[in-house]
Amino acid sequence: MDPQPHTRDDPAEAARRVLRDTFGYTDFRPHQQRIIEQLTVGEDAFVLMPTGGGKSLCYQIPALLRSGTALVVSPLISLMQDQVAALQANGVAAAGYNSNLDSDSARQVLARLHAGELDLLYVSPERLLSEGFLERLQEIPLALIAIDEAHCVSQWGHDFRPEYARLGGLAEHFPDVPRAHRADRHR
Repeated sequence: MDPQPHTRDDPAEAARRVLRDTFGYTDFRPHQQRIIEQLTVGEDAFVLMPTGGGKSLCYQIPALLRSGTALVVSPLISLMQDQVAALQANGVAAAGYNSNLDSDSARQVLARLHAGELDLLYVSPERLLSEGFLERLQEIPLALIAIDEAHCVSQWGHDFRPEYARLGGLAEHFPDVPRAHRADRHR
């Protein structure tokens, strides 16, 4: 896996262009640019911001700047669907892979993943850790891995989603892939 972004531009300038052209914003919010640059060059990041602080852009922009597909692990299917719909509306190749998909839709998402057609794949922790999926991902160039809603385990305990406690093992499976842990800071 090439840890470098696939753009030849300065990472800061490339990030600003994606922010403007894809998402329609002219300026970053506090801390976003530093986190985006960190992930874009292949470093890990912990993203702790208040609700509505722009955390998703912190992994979505590097996902578009780096080679491969970004894997976003999300425990909330409705939030996953909203994120995918918003990205698709902005022209981003995004899809979700979760228990709400029928078998034909799931096969189509996997076919797009293997064909290298996805910039971002939102996946539930249960699907990610299901039999064979981690092995399947070994064949896919991954841009980054984002663990969304990471605060849920600390807030509600390991009973919230037992699979979330097992996500730490992703570092062993994908040691060279940058990871972003995204959590809400409650005011």
